[in-house]
Amino acid sequence: MKLHLKIWRQKDANSKGQMVDYPLNGIEKDMSFLEMLDVLNEQLINNGEEPIEFDHDCREGICGTCSLMINGRAHGPDTRITACQLHMRSFSDGDTIVIEPWRAKAFPVIKDLIVDRSAFDRIQQAGGYISVNTSGNPVDANAIPIEKDMADKAFNAATCIGCGACVAACKNASAMLFTSAKVSQFALLPQGRVEATERVQSMVRQMDIEGFGNCTNTGACEVECPKGISLENIARMNREYLSATVQG
Repeated sequence: MKLHLKIWRQKDANSKGQMVDYPLNGIEKDMSFLEMLDVLNEQLINNGEEPIEFDHDCREGICGTCSLMINGRAHGPDTRITACQLHMRSFSDGDTIVIEPWRAKAFPVIKDLIVDRSAFDRIQQAGGYISVNTSGNPVDANAIPIEKDMADKAFNAATCIGCGACVAACKNASAMLFTSAKVSQFALLPQGRVEATERVQSMVRQMDIEGFGNCTNTGACEVECPKGISLENIARMNREYLSATVQG
């Protein structure tokens, strides 16, 4: 395959970036999208040019590290996959592919296609956990009966990998889907009810501090989420927050 790549290049967070054109030949349809970028970087290095910086780790759709806007869509043209799971057979010979980093005030560009997503870490640290005394003889979690439906919903919420596609896809750069998934995975289980009031208030407060936008129920976040996290989690978090505010 012969491709024409238009890739965002930016030296650092304080520098002005720009789109740079790169012609690329000899790409196989069975290559992954990141392998295609590896080929391009190898060529750049061989030519004495600086390679393109992009995030990646497991390359199996698990870690949530890869974060690319590809032709205007988070993670590319396919659904329910991350950028590392996208293959070049999704494109045609001669295609122009535009590759950009996540665009959000709360996700500042570090270099090229890499953004700082530590805002998600701070939201998680604000309340995305349960406090359990493990020094004595705690009751095994499996000893607490949980309805199958509730367990499934909690598990589905917990599949969020924190990639940030929801923020990148949202016209308001809202982190409501991410935050609601982290709230829901605990709110649906008895172990998480003890700190539920404090958790939802703290996490929503931190989300606002980080500068994410408001949710206007467009639904783009669920469409682009590689794990299919449901908008139901946002509704659940809103109920949890309203209840916590009334109680507070």
